[in-house]
Amino acid sequence: MVTRSERLNEFVRDRDPAPDARVQLLCEDHVGTYLIPFPCQRTNNAWRNAKTGEPIEATVIGWRECPMLCRDGAPPVS
Repeated sequence: MVTRSERLNEFVRDRDPAPDARVQLLCEDHVGTYLIPFPCQRTNNAWRNAKTGEPIEATVIGWRECPMLCRDGAPPVS
């Protein structure tokens, strides 16, 4: 099993992505870390579903560029 620290090392945590970038989000709750299963964007100081514009109501702890499948709207690869 991957540790929290190992998982965090795969994600950017010190800056926001480019305005129109579709990214994969790493979130955390009381159970542990998890990936949001669709592409997201950072707009108007909020994380949003890249397709619907709905806000992400989760504690985002990191992001990374979407794998190719994620950018096309298919499920992301973890």
